[in-house]
Amino acid sequence: MKNIALAEHHVALGAKMVPFAGFNMPVQYSGINDEHETVRTAVGVFDVSHMGEFILKGEKAMDLIQKISSNDVSKLYDGKIQYAYIPNETGGIVDDFLTYRIDAQTYLLVVNASNIEKDWKWISNYNDYDVEMQDISDKTSLFAVQGPKAAEALEGLTDIELAKMEYYTFKKGTFAGVDNVLISATGYTGAGGFEIYVANENAKKIWDAIFQAGEAYGIKPIGLGARDTLRLEMGFCLYGNDIDENTSPFAAGLGWVTKFTNDFVNSDNLKAEKENGGSQKLVGFEMLERGIPRHDYEIVDAEGNKIGRVTSGTQSPTLKKSIGLGYVDKAFSKEGTDIYISIRNQTVKAVVKKPPFVK
Repeated sequence: MKNIALAEHHVALGAKMVPFAGFNMPVQYSGINDEHETVRTAVGVFDVSHMGEFILKGEKAMDLIQKISSNDVSKLYDGKIQYAYIPNETGGIVDDFLTYRIDAQTYLLVVNASNIEKDWKWISNYNDYDVEMQDISDKTSLFAVQGPKAAEALEGLTDIELAKMEYYTFKKGTFAGVDNVLISATGYTGAGGFEIYVANENAKKIWDAIFQAGEAYGIKPIGLGARDTLRLEMGFCLYGNDIDENTSPFAAGLGWVTKFTNDFVNSDNLKAEKENGGSQKLVGFEMLERGIPRHDYEIVDAEGNKIGRVTSGTQSPTLKKSIGLGYVDKAFSKEGTDIYISIRNQTVKAVVKKPPFVK
């Protein structure tokens, strides 16, 4: 089990630590509901230093990323970020990831913690372009400062005008007296905020400065438990739950980041799939009766026939009702359609609802 740089500090803060994606991670501090509410209404900080970071450099760096990415990397400009997935050769998804264009020959790829080794091998396998690749994951800490008061809480720590940053852009600069800190207007909560990339040796200094600056705004440390409830309220996919090596990106609703402006891995087959259409679709749903949907629970119709499966589910702290994501046969994918979740040998009624669940 790997430790992130501030693991001992989280223990000292009273965090409950759990194994996650091969790392010892804080799952909660004051409690999931309290932490969730803090992010929705004020500002909270996630230590997500388990995420993977690769630097790709060279004249052909963009060509390599175009080859392994579903999206069109040529649309990026310096300081712009793009969401995409890495298609495998059989119609599934190796991972979903972010591409940061630092300059025309330098890119940062941010990948999921559980896929660091797999993604590295996959990208390396396609590196026929003499691109220099660096895995800086073990040297890098990442803090997600999320919530409506994030910009206000952090603005005194940097000369970068955080409140004016556009969504999915980033800047490098001095932050809390530390040079060369990368700050991006991104997040996995739907509550607004920033993600801050910093070298491990400066992680504690940055963390402490953030909490000192945010004290007046009710800032709190937030664990992975609330990260999951927050992302589910937005309908954001989680790799390993909602998408994986066997998932069709079109069934998962990722057609919007599948651009056929250039050839990429398996692009011909994916183009044919898009034209033919699939049999299932990932949908959001709200429970109409009591019960919490869990990963891999069956979804059935009114007669009890299996029509799909749950991929993610939770009790929404904001809505005070259970919500989930799952794949269903296309005939049952329209918003407002009644479906049923099989929970402990009982069928519990739900209704298809288009995310985000919380506006």
